[in-house]
Amino acid sequence: MKRICGLLAGVAGLGMTVATAQTKAPTTAPTTHQWTIDDFAALPLIERPMLSPDGLHIASRAAIGGEQKLVIADVHDGPNRVRTMGLGDNDLNWWQWVNDDWLIAGIGTETYVQGMPWYLSRVVSIKRDGSKVNMLAKNVAAQNADDVIWVARDGSPRILLSYQTSIYSDDAGFWPKVDEVDVTTGRMRSAVAPKQFVRNWYADASGTVRMGVGYNDSSRTAKLLYRPDARSSFRVVDRADRRRDESLVVPMLFTADPSHAIASDDHEGADALYDYNLDTLELGAKIFDAPGFDLGGIEEDAAGTALAGVRYVADAPQVHWFDANLAKIQADLDKAVGDRRARIVSTSRDGQRMIVHVGTPDQPGAYYYYDTAAGAMSLLSRISDQFPTKVRLSPVKTIRYKARDGLEIAAVLTLPAGRDPSKLPLILMPHGGPFARDAEEWDWWVQFLAWRGYAVLQPNYRGSAGYGTAFAEKGEGQWGLAMQDDLNDAVDWAVQQGIADPARVCMVGASYGGYAAMRAAERDGAKYRCAVSYAGVSDLGAMMRYDRRFLYHGTRKDWMKEQAPDFASVSPISHAAQFSTPILLVHGRKDRRVQVGQSREMAEKLKAAGKVEGKDYIYVEQPLADHHFTRQADRLDFLQRLDSFLRDHNPA
Repeated sequence: MKRICGLLAGVAGLGMTVATAQTKAPTTAPTTHQWTIDDFAALPLIERPMLSPDGLHIASRAAIGGEQKLVIADVHDGPNRVRTMGLGDNDLNWWQWVNDDWLIAGIGTETYVQGMPWYLSRVVSIKRDGSKVNMLAKNVAAQNADDVIWVARDGSPRILLSYQTSIYSDDAGFWPKVDEVDVTTGRMRSAVAPKQFVRNWYADASGTVRMGVGYNDSSRTAKLLYRPDARSSFRVVDRADRRRDESLVVPMLFTADPSHAIASDDHEGADALYDYNLDTLELGAKIFDAPGFDLGGIEEDAAGTALAGVRYVADAPQVHWFDANLAKIQADLDKAVGDRRARIVSTSRDGQRMIVHVGTPDQPGAYYYYDTAAGAMSLLSRISDQFPTKVRLSPVKTIRYKARDGLEIAAVLTLPAGRDPSKLPLILMPHGGPFARDAEEWDWWVQFLAWRGYAVLQPNYRGSAGYGTAFAEKGEGQWGLAMQDDLNDAVDWAVQQGIADPARVCMVGASYGGYAAMRAAERDGAKYRCAVSYAGVSDLGAMMRYDRRFLYHGTRKDWMKEQAPDFASVSPISHAAQFSTPILLVHGRKDRRVQVGQSREMAEKLKAAGKVEGKDYIYVEQPLADHHFTRQADRLDFLQRLDSFLRDHNPA
């Protein structure tokens, strides 16, 4: 890193201010620093910035007026350097450049079909200067229409879009077709007709649809369709019976050799990358693994026919670069940032320009624009104006403890800065999912609690993702049972280490973590002074009834029965009378992942069981909130209510 200069900062409000990036290691925040709740509730100024192929334009999600918007910015100065795209009440789910002048974005919204809420997905194409927006497949798409399976790499404005044309399963259009779409005009040309039961299509780098995966929910059987080139017909080359726990191997990347691909498989206990022979459908040599951890997504080379890198999460997010140039750049960055972490998040097609995130688990950090030819790395935007990059907040580390059956479990521990880590009040915070995990990353919610004086422990209980097949399988049938025991065992570890005061423990969680908090208040109230659930699930049976609107509901129900064989016995709503510790229930009315009725009806059951509102439970509905805290006002409201509740029931 030869020099660091200010380029672009303060995207919020579209105001441009220049700031100089910090080259010195940040220092731990003094305990006297006067943060406010508003600081922690603030939305990130920028999220997931993505470079155009030429590396001269950036698309990202940014915080504007307390809400998240799609922003398109030019790297160099110009009269319209930054454009903001309003998408109304639609969710902005993803975005991707097609060429230097056009990008696409996946959006979604909920509507009612025959009296039931349905989630509709669409793709819009957006001209870089904001002068034109096209809704793709506008007049023909049905429920799901945002599966882009290929983007041209030659600069032409072409994509392959897989989408439904009917919502009725007895129509051929219920199964998605694939069209080539010109994103500048929205004109479409048929590429692959729909085939019964085939839900997912896969294309190679040239834009040839090579593979389809079909699934029959009633028989629980899958099939793999394949063709070597566009002139050939699809044929069924493999089958699997989910009732026998069989699975299909599907390529992650088609290589330049038409007979070979790269696939991920877990037959050695964790997801690893292998060569995949398309002629024999056999896995070949292992390409890469991360012992003890599953691999995540891959990074393709510029041609789209070879691996540039693979990402995974160990104790913290990691990347292994196969591309020698990127590996060298990563090594140079790591050396330059010291004990901070540098992550290449987006590159231009020629690999010369890139966006790099530099931060730590106790500091949100900033995004930088790096021109490798010039040897210059310039500040693009801080993630937070509230927490200067020179200041660190509460330290974060991974610990490991033994569950009562001897299973080793990793957990992320955050200790309040400047406090003696002894006999602290503890917040036990299980993650959502539950097939997800926590890692050493910046977390605004955790850092708020640590700032208030709490130790925060986030266990990756059995069934969590990323630790291999055997660890995931240990969660089967254990929702609210052994998975809940793992959480209690984490509390015991913190007490045994002298970190936590056993009389001052509260469980706080969202989604599945909210379910676990309800379960704690009902099953293990003696261990917790209070519990907090945001968007939690209280009734597993009701959740499955809600999920009937989704494709493959039968398989989803099978999976849920594997996780919780007896819904009623582990559903908190079935045991309202057993709640023995105060609980705060908060839920957004616009939650499209977990219906607000899950918390609303839990509150009603608590009242019917004789629990006193305001004393035994508090229920809050946020009228505009979703599942993901995309509005700053909802974050602030929640933190204020959480803060007040903890002061009353588990003061720091």
